[in-house]
Amino acid sequence: MATAFRGWPEECQRFFIGLELDNSKKYFDAHRTIYEEAVRGPMVALIESLEQEYGPGKVFRPNRDIRFSKDKSPYKTNIAGYAGMGGRGGYLALDARGLTVAAGRYELTPAQLTKYRKKVAADSTGAPLAVIVAKVERAGYSTGGEALKRVPAGWPQDHPRARLLRHKLIYIYKDFGLQPWLGTAAARKQVVKVWTDAEPLNDWLQRNVG
Repeated sequence: MATAFRGWPEECQRFFIGLELDNSKKYFDAHRTIYEEAVRGPMVALIESLEQEYGPGKVFRPNRDIRFSKDKSPYKTNIAGYAGMGGRGGYLALDARGLTVAAGRYELTPAQLTKYRKKVAADSTGAPLAVIVAKVERAGYSTGGEALKRVPAGWPQDHPRARLLRHKLIYIYKDFGLQPWLGTAAARKQVVKVWTDAEPLNDWLQRNVG
């Protein structure tokens, strides 16, 4: 039976503060029990509980891929995971400064990106997306995703949805920071709230991008 999610204890924040100060195998090994019980354990329990509603999930490994990076720090200073399929669910990450929850698309194939921009440019499909994005931003969310500095070739620079055309991928997110409810089961409700508010965006992407 899966362990019930009850939030993250204070040791979680202290672990990440220490890891930021000493990002080494020696530190990680010395605090591995705290990591497993206060950091990873609650995240696994949360993702498993979300899988029931949203679909398969995953908790990411703590090790960084340093093969092509100038930064050779061996460990990520957060813990992250996701749950969802078929355009539902999303992503979350926790570090020493708090919780961030997101939903949308974190990567698009070249074919999907071409389709995305055609749908954004067309009034019949692009205007509804602009309304969706405006609504979630009024509700306190931020829109993320790598974007070009200029509208890509093929569309006018003064296109009414120029901002959305510049995106190479798109998602919404909320940075909650440190909140008292992070130490309780109520943190799950906050994750579900973000993913619920993101459903119109996920639905649009599923219909128009695939």
